[in-house]
Amino acid sequence: MNKKLLNITTRSFLLYSVIILIICAPLFYFMSHWLYVYETDEILSFHKKAFVENEIHNGNFSEKDIEAWNKYNRDVEIVPDTGVQKDSIFGTIYFDPFANESEPFRELWAPIEINGKRYTYIEKNNLVEMEDMVYTVALMFLLIILILMLGIIFLSNRLAKNLWGPFYDTLSQIRSFEIDKGTKPHFQNTGIEEFNQLNTSLDRLIEKNTAIYKNQREFVENAAHELQTPLALFQTKLDNLSQAENLTEDQFEILESLNSDVSRLNRLNKNLLLLSKIDNEAYFEKESVSVNNYINKHLDFFIEQANSKHISVNTKLSHELTLMANPILTEVLINNLFLNAIRHNVKNGTITVTTGINSLTFNNTGNGTPLNEEKLFNRFSKSDPSSPGNGLGLAIIKRIIEVNNWDIEYQFNNNSHSFTIMF
Repeated sequence: MNKKLLNITTRSFLLYSVIILIICAPLFYFMSHWLYVYETDEILSFHKKAFVENEIHNGNFSEKDIEAWNKYNRDVEIVPDTGVQKDSIFGTIYFDPFANESEPFRELWAPIEINGKRYTYIEKNNLVEMEDMVYTVALMFLLIILILMLGIIFLSNRLAKNLWGPFYDTLSQIRSFEIDKGTKPHFQNTGIEEFNQLNTSLDRLIEKNTAIYKNQREFVENAAHELQTPLALFQTKLDNLSQAENLTEDQFEILESLNSDVSRLNRLNKNLLLLSKIDNEAYFEKESVSVNNYINKHLDFFIEQANSKHISVNTKLSHELTLMANPILTEVLINNLFLNAIRHNVKNGTITVTTGINSLTFNNTGNGTPLNEEKLFNRFSKSDPSSPGNGLGLAIIKRIIEVNNWDIEYQFNNNSHSFTIMF
């Protein structure tokens, strides 16, 4: 399944933003938590240093003051020497009766001397309030990052639409361009060097291919017209020779072979002229055409053609099919479908013609091999090189369907070829 370039670009931005968010969010939290713990430890050390310098060294604190100090200081306690040799800070959990829950603390144990006697200085600091602040900051950070991410995606999407606007305009004109219509795309000056180079290259390519197409079409049309008179004269002379007396059997066989070749050339010439006229929109008149009436009217002729190869023809015209189309092209379409079903059939095979509500289906038995769908409607493409056809029948069918904006579908099931035209 193909994806739009703009969607791929936006998806890449979104994926990148999500990855950055997933990585940065926990990293930000852990960094904030570490910084807070570090600052808390610094404060604990500073408090202990200030206590020693301001209270003990200045002689303002004595052993008698310890009891009162411990009574009125909730987070700082002076206890007898516990054997601590150096300052030690660690994390611990205490039950807080005011909050009625266990909460995390950072605790400092440090050795101190009061009047020559060793004591242990204990101070603790509650981390809950700071953790709440960390959570709040982290949430704000995530919200800012999310807003920034959505803003970047929105702006990049809008910017990309504006930047790629000329490309989509060029793409739209190329899609609607048809070389046989004679209307060239008109590309605007985009102001972007790369797009201008693309449009210039497309202009040159279209101009060159349009000229080649016109020359080829004119050549085919002129050649087909010029061949009509020599072929007619050649056919007349062959007919005159075949009426001559004293023809030997070998001479008669040669004339028959030449006559068959001239007939094939005539059919080829007529088909080329028909394609040329269709390309030049010579058959532009449209009127109401009954497909059922035409098939019933000419069914005897097609049955006669099929009987020569011992092929049976069945019709299931259960739906009345009426088209607004050119009657000549409709006649050519049905004739070619019938002749194609007869020519590519097998001995004692069958042909079934079915009309639907808006469809016409020709089904015929085959030799067990499906046709090459890639080359099926190509001009001068033949599945069997020994076939008497010239390889233009299906190409004409396809061209008639294209000029009328119809659709055709080919299927191969159970050794049967099926062509369905949807009107």
